[in-house]
Amino acid sequence: MGKKILCVVGARPNLMKIAPVIRALKAGQDPFDVCLLHTGQHYDNAMNDQFFAALGIPRPNINLDVGSASHAVQTAEIMRRFEPVLEQEAPDAVLVVGDVNSTIACALVATKMGIKVIHVEAGLRSYDRGMPEEINRVLTDQISDILFTTERDAAANLQREGIGAERIHFVGNVMIDTLKSQLPHATPMSETLRQSGVSEAFLKGKSDYGILTLHRPSNVDDINILRSLITTAAKISETLPIIFPAHPRTRGRIESYGLMDLINAANIVLLPPQGYLEMLGLMKDARLTLTDSGGIQEETTALGVPCITLRHNTERPITVSEGTNTITGTDPQKIFAAVNNVLKTGGKSGKSPEFWDGNAAPRIAAVLHEWLGPTQQRHVA
Repeated sequence: MGKKILCVVGARPNLMKIAPVIRALKAGQDPFDVCLLHTGQHYDNAMNDQFFAALGIPRPNINLDVGSASHAVQTAEIMRRFEPVLEQEAPDAVLVVGDVNSTIACALVATKMGIKVIHVEAGLRSYDRGMPEEINRVLTDQISDILFTTERDAAANLQREGIGAERIHFVGNVMIDTLKSQLPHATPMSETLRQSGVSEAFLKGKSDYGILTLHRPSNVDDINILRSLITTAAKISETLPIIFPAHPRTRGRIESYGLMDLINAANIVLLPPQGYLEMLGLMKDARLTLTDSGGIQEETTALGVPCITLRHNTERPITVSEGTNTITGTDPQKIFAAVNNVLKTGGKSGKSPEFWDGNAAPRIAAVLHEWLGPTQQRHVA
């Protein structure tokens, strides 16, 4: 077998990023020996065999089953369980993606054990140190041996932090590799509603609808902010029906804060969390998306769907400068203005950024073949 790369994921969004990378690493005449490890940071019932088959990858070889906990406890537990795995597997490199706790935890253990670290989706910065993900990004980049970026500006971020240009490679966005490959298989909106027991009558004969997603603690843990956002969405739904796939934690906050009546009285359909193909189907045909998700900012830009980001900053500025994204924060007036602009003018048309072409993963594999060197060919008697 080729050089061994241990790929780490901690949550389902990581799998969207790792899937095309694994396929690319296993392709060609000199494939890498790939081991997939799931830390179990986020448990997801939707992670069944069909889900992995759809992404074209096998189920994880190793699952640490860490589960939910505080940031400190979770990070420490991942590190504790990951160390013996590295001792047993002895990979040539550890590949991490994104900015979850699993990313920094596994990168830190690997670098302390003298194992090379590869970071996919490096150099993104919101410059908001109040976001745990920002801390994970900065620290992971500092200890990574090779860093793959999704946009050219990320290299400037990294170099300002003292990371040498020779360690940085602009390859594009692997999330878009998955989007482009899976788009033909996206579940139609009507089927998603049917499976959730929702009648399309809520559209009231309209073909247009909006998507709402909320999960950031800054938005859902403060009762005043969450009430304001739900009230704003309810007002928008008078003109544009809203489909709201709710994160379990978000739904719990809505219920405990007594905000469910606001949703029930509005033209908002509250759905359980949706699978990747279901969300892709909802997004691609939406008139607009209201979100605080970083990944959705990227996906809507690739789909050409106007995105209104309910945050005061973004670590993905290219979705604003070149894509379809508008940052409004949580101010209702700014949100209304952005929505009205979309409904009246169609909003920002945007363009797909450079190298968001579905071929980021093969570029990563090509760089890693050169960086890790040729593999030892097995002797055939």
